[in-house]
Amino acid sequence: MKAAEWDARYVQSELVWGAPPNNTMVEFVHGLERRVPRLPGPDGEVPELPRALDLACGEGRNALWLATHGWRVHGIDFSQVGIDKGRTVATRLTRSIRERITWQCADLTDPALEIGGPWELVLLVFLHLPAPERRRLLRQAADSLSPGGMLFVLGHHSENPARGHGGPQDPAILFTPEDVVADLGTESGLEIDTAREVLRPTEDRDAIDALVVATKSTREQ
Repeated sequence: MKAAEWDARYVQSELVWGAPPNNTMVEFVHGLERRVPRLPGPDGEVPELPRALDLACGEGRNALWLATHGWRVHGIDFSQVGIDKGRTVATRLTRSIRERITWQCADLTDPALEIGGPWELVLLVFLHLPAPERRRLLRQAADSLSPGGMLFVLGHHSENPARGHGGPQDPAILFTPEDVVADLGTESGLEIDTAREVLRPTEDRDAIDALVVATKSTREQ
């Protein structure tokens, strides 16, 4: 879908995905803020809070949860409506939490887009791209991680149209955990912690998601 189509979808209801964060993300990320090592940023200063990047943040449900759980978060999405809705929800939070989040409207398929870093956590949650663009962004995300940082990838599994429920039906943008691991390659410096399918309850039968969680090696490359 194009940005204008997502804008139109986000306009239709208050929160398309609801306010709570993704349950699988919470399962793997909860408590990480206390464990992940923090390195100096571009200014040479070690940040007080760990830094997270939420790619395709949508209405910000995961970014907002991270901010309330001790993270400084940068969310990027190509839907200005989604970004604006995330900002609106953030106004209901305390100032100290609200100021932990920055928002950017940008197209993640743009090769010229800089995603910054270093990040202690990078999320790609239900971001579906053709394989070449997915591979490029995954490797860019891996490069942006600090040593010991986590990459969290979750999306609709390639088997979901046949065995699951809902989600996009175009096989060209779906993926398996094995696809993500292959996209990252051994040169990414990531150690794969989890690569499996996840069953997600829906109003009908379970949906099938593809999950990959990886950690940037702290060893010298």
